Amino acid sequence: MTLQHRVAGRALGRLRGQGGTALWVSLLAPLAGGLLLVWQAWVLAGLLGGAIERGEPAAALLPGVALVAALLLARAALGTLGEQAGIVGAEAIKRHLRQALFAQVLARSPRRAEAAASGAAATAIVDQVEALDGYFARYLPASVQAALLPLVFGAIVLPLDWVAGLLFLVSAPLIPVFMALVGWGAQLATDRQAQALSRLGGRFSDRLRGLLTLKLFGREEAETAGIVAASEALRKRSLRVLRIAFLSSAVLEFFAALGVAGVALYVGLTFIDYLHLRTSPLTLSTGLFLLLMAPEIYNPLRLLAAHYHDREQARAALEEIGKQLGPLPEAAVLLADVPPRPGPAIAVAIDDLTLRTPDGARAVLDRFRLDVAPGEHIAILGPSGSGKSTLMEAIAGLRDHDGGLLLEGRPLGEWPEAELRARTFLLAQKPRILHASIADNIALADPGASRPLIERAASLARVDGFAAALPQGLDTVIGEDGAGLSGGQAQRVALARLFLRDAGLILLDEPTAHLDAALEDDIVSAIVDFAAGRTLIVATHSEAVAGRLGRAVRIAAEGRAAPAGRRRRQA
Repeated sequence: MTLQHRVAGRALGRLRGQGGTALWVSLLAPLAGGLLLVWQAWVLAGLLGGAIERGEPAAALLPGVALVAALLLARAALGTLGEQAGIVGAEAIKRHLRQALFAQVLARSPRRAEAAASGAAATAIVDQVEALDGYFARYLPASVQAALLPLVFGAIVLPLDWVAGLLFLVSAPLIPVFMALVGWGAQLATDRQAQALSRLGGRFSDRLRGLLTLKLFGREEAETAGIVAASEALRKRSLRVLRIAFLSSAVLEFFAALGVAGVALYVGLTFIDYLHLRTSPLTLSTGLFLLLMAPEIYNPLRLLAAHYHDREQARAALEEIGKQLGPLPEAAVLLADVPPRPGPAIAVAIDDLTLRTPDGARAVLDRFRLDVAPGEHIAILGPSGSGKSTLMEAIAGLRDHDGGLLLEGRPLGEWPEAELRARTFLLAQKPRILHASIADNIALADPGASRPLIERAASLARVDGFAAALPQGLDTVIGEDGAGLSGGQAQRVALARLFLRDAGLILLDEPTAHLDAALEDDIVSAIVDFAAGRTLIVATHSEAVAGRLGRAVRIAAEGRAAPAGRRRRQA
């Protein structure tokens, strides 16, 4: 067994605890049903022996018939209870794991170099987690039955007839051995199938997001053909897994049939006095009991074989989740909105800061230095690709960095995540607009904000002007990434979030992009007024915007800071 398999096995063991009482019920109900089965077989064999061998009247047999019927109903009820409990337990485990993985993804920086593509992450959280269903709902109860019931049945049969008991105890262990041999090939095929599913899911999601670009460049047919080819390859891999699963079932059926045939042959030869291995005669009731129990002894193993591939699929799914999202979290983190937290203006001290591209091959900023006093307003100028956006994200804690980066004299890494998010505000160059109403998009900054505060924020960002012309005003629903709005309108919706935050440090990356000169001047005035007493850092190409701030710093070609013009006295 490889290290990955052992890690996946330990992870499955930890997840069992999340199944709660329902999972325990799914494990214990079949065991209780197995004990009732022995009772039922014993009573039924006694009824047939009494009717055939001793000629008992029908009236004397009626209580036994009623008991057999009651045992049948009780076993059916236990079977249904165990099956439903397994489903409930598996759903609880999947829900817990999805919440934990989703919280883990959200807790990490979206700019991490090793972060999985969105399509691959979605496939891991949705499809790969779903692959655990069969393990907890079906395989785990089957494995408990296969481990205990044949031994219990054999221990019950052995005192009645040592030959039949010996046949059961010798033949039954051979089945798992051959299943394990088949399982080695099943594991390899299942691993490949899980990887193919992850690649296909990621590819489909990424192509779907870039559908407009593919259409513009005439690549839609080629990508469609690629998706079809990848789907066909996944289909073939899935069939290989099923072939191996059917092979393992066939192996079990073969040995189970040999075992049942061996017991039937022994009982038959004993009844015709061809074999004399017993010290006492074999009664009809005992022989019938042995024949009734013969297939039931192998039934738990047959059930295990039917669900054996569920275990391999679950292990492969956990390994793929680990590859895409990292080690499984020990526990789910309860996600909660971080409310704004009032506080003083935050000083920023940057000393010999080096920022690199995600692959680490090139330095975007090299030994960058900058000091921003509390309450100071500063502009960062520089050509495209000079590292302005990367710098803003690094200050917000979204980029790995080398060198010193202190907020209020504390290293950035020592800031608790909740405190950092509560006291800072970052407007990215490409802000995220959700499929929701304009008001809901603005309220992302403070979910508890009242309607008047949202309307005030919309007014300060000059959203109310164009929103008034929409069918439902601020309650008009817009599409993902601002579909239905122009670039400038979407930028203003995102900017309006600023005015719901009481942030001590405001980081704005091209806040006036896509705006004409008059509107740009108007919005910059609103930003500067709102940021009075707060630290404001604006990354911009606009000299006009930089001129409205207290100081401007230009990022030179070699990625270092240089003064940009005369310092303006802070208003």
